[in-house]
Amino acid sequence: MDAAAIKKELAERAALVEAHLEGCLKECDIPPGLLEAMEYSLLGGGKRLRPVLCLTFAELFGLPAAAAMPFAAAFELIHSYSLIHDDLPAMDDDDLRRGKPSNHKAYGEAYAILAGDGLNTEAFRLCCEAGVHVPAGRVLEATRLLAVAAGAAGMVGGQALDMDFTDRPGVSLPELQDMHARKTGALIRAACECGAVLAGADAAGRTAAKTYGAAVGSAFQIVDDILDIVGDEATLGKPVGSDLEKNKTTYPSLLGLDASRKLAEDRVDQAVAALAAYTGPKAELLVRLARYIVERVQ
Repeated sequence: MDAAAIKKELAERAALVEAHLEGCLKECDIPPGLLEAMEYSLLGGGKRLRPVLCLTFAELFGLPAAAAMPFAAAFELIHSYSLIHDDLPAMDDDDLRRGKPSNHKAYGEAYAILAGDGLNTEAFRLCCEAGVHVPAGRVLEATRLLAVAAGAAGMVGGQALDMDFTDRPGVSLPELQDMHARKTGALIRAACECGAVLAGADAAGRTAAKTYGAAVGSAFQIVDDILDIVGDEATLGKPVGSDLEKNKTTYPSLLGLDASRKLAEDRVDQAVAALAAYTGPKAELLVRLARYIVERVQ
């Protein structure tokens, strides 16, 4: 399957997520101004990679997508909140996100903080809603995994390390890998494992999902670092070279472009190997998705 075909398939699955996201906040009694700021970022585009991975792993192990959808959508709320906060002047200070003004540029810093807080909290309401179709024990375990991945030991901790490492010379490859395994990789890994957990996968299935997610998360970040050098602003939705301008250590700055591409390819091979025991359309989709990640920089 070529890049155009996998992009089309991903877009179709992302559209299912999009439809759920469009209504998931409207049922709540949220003040109109705050709701607008929250939906500005939540519905502002994006690949919907994390919910798509959660849904696909749930289906791989036998759970219908509709049953996993509320939980899968929660990943997008948390991802959106993290982007709002990352863009703030006190963090990465980015004026653009997906080709539009960042949330704090559109609504002010106070509302951006509140919009992020609101999305983060509403995500866990969505997790609970999965209990309508999924046994409570599975929902509880998946929610625990999501909380760890999104919290201080995962995504939030990774952002803290990112700030610590900015403008700091001598950041090592192991430090960079640890930072990205938390900031980017933890939520992607959890999306895969949570899908398996919600579907009642056995220990081997959970391990396969977790291994795949960790490898894909690593490849995704390496490719993002490469695209910050060789990509274009229209595709990225933000200025090219922003990492270099902010004195951030990246994979290309440590390894060079060719070695970074090779490392991303190795991570994809690890992801594919993790699914060797599984067959069928969903397993094939996950393999194609992993390979598509590195095709963006080849």
